[in-house]
Amino acid sequence: MNVFSGHISYIQVNESLSMVSVRMNEFIELKTIVVETPETASYLSKGNSVNVLFKETEVIIGNEDTLSISIQNKIKATIKEIKKGVLLSRLTLKSAIGDIVAIIATEAVEELMLVEDQEVIAMIKVNEIMLSQ
Repeated sequence: MNVFSGHISYIQVNESLSMVSVRMNEFIELKTIVVETPETASYLSKGNSVNVLFKETEVIIGNEDTLSISIQNKIKATIKEIKKGVLLSRLTLKSAIGDIVAIIATEAVEELMLVEDQEVIAMIKVNEIMLSQ
């Protein structure tokens, strides 16, 4: 599980859902959608510290030309390490918020011709990010 700390910077509420923006550092803000509101969850308050969590299998890897897609959470990173398996590969990515671990198909690693020290974009869908206190 990837776990990073940040502060809630913005909350948009619609009925029982909240789109929560979390400021990770001065350059990176991640968004998530939660089935809670500030009225039902006291931690949902601007400025509160939260942990951002997402599974290694939920990280999508792309090249620079993948910026025009609907995934809102995009983090520039450099491939630090690739451990290839028969079916799946484990990538460790160095980013401005810390090391991100991604598990993707080994076939995708080969198709994208991913190598260590290559710059990539790590992407996570808003519905795949969880928050904790």
